[in-house]
Amino acid sequence: MDFFYPNLQNDMWRIFGHIFFNNKEHFLTENKKAFDKARLEEFLTQKGIALYDTATAVIRLQDNASDKFLEVVEPTDIELLLKQIPKCKAIITTGQKATDIICEYFSVKQPSIGNKTNISFHDRNLFLYRMPSSSRAYPLKLEKKSELYAQVFRELHI
Repeated sequence: MDFFYPNLQNDMWRIFGHIFFNNKEHFLTENKKAFDKARLEEFLTQKGIALYDTATAVIRLQDNASDKFLEVVEPTDIELLLKQIPKCKAIITTGQKATDIICEYFSVKQPSIGNKTNISFHDRNLFLYRMPSSSRAYPLKLEKKSELYAQVFRELHI
C-alpha cells in the first residue's frame, strides 16, 4: 500500500479503529491481508487529520524499521508545510527520530511519551504531542496505546 503505516505488523490503523469504531480491525480489507487505503483516506479527510514525514529523503543504515538506523538526508520543510495548513493545531510524533527533528526545528524540549509541549510558530501556537510508537516492537499493549492517542484526540476535539 502506497500510504502511511502499511505494514500489517504496525498497529497505527488498529489504534485508530479501536478509538473511533471500537473495532481494531475496522480499517482492514475484507480478506484482512491489508489496510484499506481508500477507507483510511476518507476517514482522515473527514476528521481533518493530515499525515506527513519529517524527512523527505532518508538512508536506512540497517535492514530494519528502527528510527535509530535512519540517516536523514533531507528534512521536510516544516515551515512551508505548516504555512499550507493554517488550521493545524498540533503535531503528533510517533517515533524518536521525528520527535528529535521537530524539537530541534522549534527549539523546544521533548515531551515525555503521552504528553505535549507548546510550540510557537509565527503568529500561531501549536502543541507537540509525543505518542508511543505504533510498532509492535514498542512494549505497550494496543489498548494502552489507544488510550494515550484517544486522550490527544479528545483534547483536540477530533
